[in-house]
Amino acid sequence: MESDAAPDRKDEWARHWQYPGVPGLDLLQARYVRHSFTRHTHQGFVLGAVRRGIEDVLMPDGTVSARPGTVVMINPEVPHSAKAGVPEGWVYSTLYPSSELVATIAEEVTTLRGTAGFAETIVEDPDTARLVHEVHCAAEQGNALAADSVLRIAVARLLRRHGRALPARAPLASGARTAELARQLLEERMAEPPSLEELAQELGTSPFALLRAFKSAYGLPPHTWLTDARVRRARRLLDAGTAPAEAAVAVGFTDQPHLNRHFTRIVGVPPGAYRRERARTYKTPHRRLA
Repeated sequence: MESDAAPDRKDEWARHWQYPGVPGLDLLQARYVRHSFTRHTHQGFVLGAVRRGIEDVLMPDGTVSARPGTVVMINPEVPHSAKAGVPEGWVYSTLYPSSELVATIAEEVTTLRGTAGFAETIVEDPDTARLVHEVHCAAEQGNALAADSVLRIAVARLLRRHGRALPARAPLASGARTAELARQLLEERMAEPPSLEELAQELGTSPFALLRAFKSAYGLPPHTWLTDARVRRARRLLDAGTAPAEAAVAVGFTDQPHLNRHFTRIVGVPPGAYRRERARTYKTPHRRLA
């Protein structure tokens, strides 16, 4: 069985975890050099601040280079990937607040109507970048009052300075309805998905028309979207205590090494390390890796 560790990457480290003192928030702190994130999406928001090095974030409208003093802001369900922008990689802290948490803060501190989000992907904002790091420090120290307070201050500041109402969902056109039906079928048959041709036949369209409609609706082709969805479902299973090998089979990966590969390229840590952090968050203190 493939190990969770990556012995040829001793200069890299990462911790992806939850702090119970701040519900609705995931945290990632890492140093990456050769690691890259494949194209994926998040159900909630991404707020990242680089401490050292450069991270290149590939967005639908181009690449942004995150340096110390900048804050990267990615809205829910926006496809993106990331890799090192310099040979020495990057060290950063990332916050993943849920959509519900951001909506609650926006309702209290802004006049934005509808679903609140961010108008820009990256901004020069050293003060708020420091707040992102401070949330991590407070959570590491078990200081719930500070972690929750600083998080809300950081999100409120970003919303006031760079917030906007996200576009309302328009009525579905024919192609978008086909894409949504395809997504529903892939979710239902995640462990044994149909081929593209079978899926197109079932929906009464052609494979290329389905490819175009799906990518237009979700920013990803069906096979890439399915891998992302499998990893999301695997995370929920791991959160509930399921062993990685069992989670792999349940979501349609061939085995645990198959899950390890895709999970690490989307989440940033292997599934075993992810599951251990979920258990450790509530029971034992954490010793920093670097």
